[in-house]
Amino acid sequence: MPDATLLPAPRTPGGGRSPSGPRARGGGWFAVVAVTTGVFSIVTTEILPIGLLTPIGATFRISDGTAGLMMTLPGIVAAVAAPLMTVATRRADRRTVLCVLLLVLTLSDLLSALAPGYGAVLTSRVTLGLVIGAFWSIGSGLAPRLVPEHRRARANTVIFSAVPLGSVLGVPAGVYLGSLAGWRAAFGAMAVLTLVTLVALLVSLPPLTPLTATDLGVLRRLLAGRGTRTGIAATFLIVLAHFGSYTYVTPFLTTATHAGPGLITGLLLGYGAAGLLGNVLAGGRAARTLRPVFGTATVLLAAATLLLPLLGTGGPGAAVLLTVWGVAYGAVPVCSLTWFLTAAPHAPEAAGVVFTSVFQATISIGSLAGGLVVDRTSPATVLLLGGVVALLAAVTVGAYGHRADPGPAPVPQR
Repeated sequence: MPDATLLPAPRTPGGGRSPSGPRARGGGWFAVVAVTTGVFSIVTTEILPIGLLTPIGATFRISDGTAGLMMTLPGIVAAVAAPLMTVATRRADRRTVLCVLLLVLTLSDLLSALAPGYGAVLTSRVTLGLVIGAFWSIGSGLAPRLVPEHRRARANTVIFSAVPLGSVLGVPAGVYLGSLAGWRAAFGAMAVLTLVTLVALLVSLPPLTPLTATDLGVLRRLLAGRGTRTGIAATFLIVLAHFGSYTYVTPFLTTATHAGPGLITGLLLGYGAAGLLGNVLAGGRAARTLRPVFGTATVLLAAATLLLPLLGTGGPGAAVLLTVWGVAYGAVPVCSLTWFLTAAPHAPEAAGVVFTSVFQATISIGSLAGGLVVDRTSPATVLLLGGVVALLAAVTVGAYGHRADPGPAPVPQR
């Protein structure tokens, strides 16, 4: 899922910071931690099947490619839900919306844990997609309303740090629990965590009426900008390369590296930690030197995926290349979001919606395309093709990165 950890608060066309409104009565750091845990639950539930793909496929006697639909469906639904939910909830209390979303997420996790067949699992993933799309359509401005002004930057950092932590802690923990008690136990544990988080939100969050609204007209005007369009192209290519490959990294590690559950857990943990490092390294630099940072990330990701089938047949080689991959991909979401925000400083919320829709749609396309390839060839072939697409992303960033610079702000429509 996207990460906005180290991005500065968006500026208005006049150059000042976007108003976030007065701090709501209540809230505070307990609410910030509760929201952070909610983000962690959403992100971990979304990417958990990556680590459990093989045992889930074995349970329902389906191929790795068919099992990959668990990553495809949420992305498709979230891509559509993000703009629609932005409009549909533009006047709804954010506390109510967030609590309803976590209730739906709890039910989705329970359905996965108790699913009698693969169709039930896919149904749970559709509901997850609604949660993802709706959450990212309202969540970007929540933290500043929970703490005093001088604590807002830290609160934003804490909340969005849950995104890479889903990879660092959530997926490896799910894989480990799955190896001990079966993959259903991992989804059951997520249901318990989400339910506890829902209670914490009900206790800690104050009423949060919306401060701004984004309509479909704003989104259409944003899509007309060439900076946004080239940002979409670059994001599409690199996310396609990543998720088309990474969704099937567990089958590769199982068949080519001959890694058992313990080693796979360790490798995914190292990948996640490297992703957190990449996010931190890229965050501040992307705002100042977007094209070099984004270009470096795409080249490193290409190198890791191209070399993994050649040098990743043993544990040490796989560990090194997955670490490089993690650092590279950790920089991608923050670079992509920076691109969209830079191209449209006059409409930061709309830029976030476009970013979310593109990202989620491409996750789906990548997982689906990778599944079609892996069922006809092998996980190694998927990695090689992912590396080629990542090289195309690097060329796009290098040739058109200057287009992220905004043109004149459009005249607001009233």
